[in-house]
Amino acid sequence: MLGLTACSNMSDRDRNTAIGAGAGGVAGSVLTGGSTAGTLGGAVVGGIIGNQIKKDKD
Repeated sequence: MLGLTACSNMSDRDRNTAIGAGAGGVAGSVLTGGSTAGTLGGAVVGGIIGNQIKKDKD
């Protein structure tokens, strides 16, 4: 329950960044057989993609 409320004050962009980083970390880990570098690299790339999916309107 705590995990669900932790994102309640996040903007859509912040939430997309966090989701992208999580998904990228999992994908990077799977693709590299669990290497730390692959997990971190996937999280970074996923976070960047998640951040850019929905640009904030000015």
